[in-house]
Amino acid sequence: SNVFMCLAAFLQKYVELHLLGDGGFGSVFAGYRLEGKLPVTIKHIPKDKVVIKHKDENGSELPMELVIMLKLASETVPHSAILSLLDWYDLDQELILVMERPMFAEDLLLYLNERGNFIEESEAKVIIKQLVEAAVYLQNANIFHRDLKVDNVLIDSSSEDKQIYLIDFGLSCFDDRKQHELLCDLQGTPGHIPLDWMVNSTYRAGPTTAWQLGVVLFEMLHMTRFNINTYISNNLTIWHWLSDDCMDFLSKCLIGDPEDRPTLEELLCHPWLS
Repeated sequence: SNVFMCLAAFLQKYVELHLLGDGGFGSVFAGYRLEGKLPVTIKHIPKDKVVIKHKDENGSELPMELVIMLKLASETVPHSAILSLLDWYDLDQELILVMERPMFAEDLLLYLNERGNFIEESEAKVIIKQLVEAAVYLQNANIFHRDLKVDNVLIDSSSEDKQIYLIDFGLSCFDDRKQHELLCDLQGTPGHIPLDWMVNSTYRAGPTTAWQLGVVLFEMLHMTRFNINTYISNNLTIWHWLSDDCMDFLSKCLIGDPEDRPTLEELLCHPWLS
């Protein structure tokens, strides 16, 4: 059968090792390509778990995550913060996505935990700058990640420049610059839901991404997870020993009204990052 041939093709090319993570939308394994022993990440996505689907011209449905990874793989200039899709296999009940795996990268959440949940402002700046650049790149490709958070960022601490990678496009969608309706069963992570989602139940890609960048920055510098309720009740303290530029950048990302938040391009040109 076709499924068997697909599985055989996968097994001839790749070896699957240990489980890296198990989310609501599938499981992720470390592995390597037999040829050249290239390290890879292998993601199994059960088709019945796919929430966001994309219909092509022929009416056939594919998970949005795959469609977005394919679009990113076809971009003329790839982005260093986005791991490329190497292969994919359709096995009837599930899809297998194979992506490159940076050997020494770990997720930012773990990285922070290992450092007592605190890193210096100068290091946070190096990380955020790369994230803002990646966000602008995605925006130019009309892609909205929608679930930007420390758990979905990998960092290679062995590299001089602390190379980061933005992972997990499982909640992503294409962005037509309009309001997105809130997906009831799919709200991303509570702390990372911008205020506008709670107030209007609709949101736009740019302001949402700016908010999520602010949450990532807050969590890197404040030894605690961001809490939207503390924020709403005005009890969220931004530490005063941060530089003025950093405090300005952070508070602008977390402006309540999405219309008043800076655009991603504005964030990139912010004095703190220049």
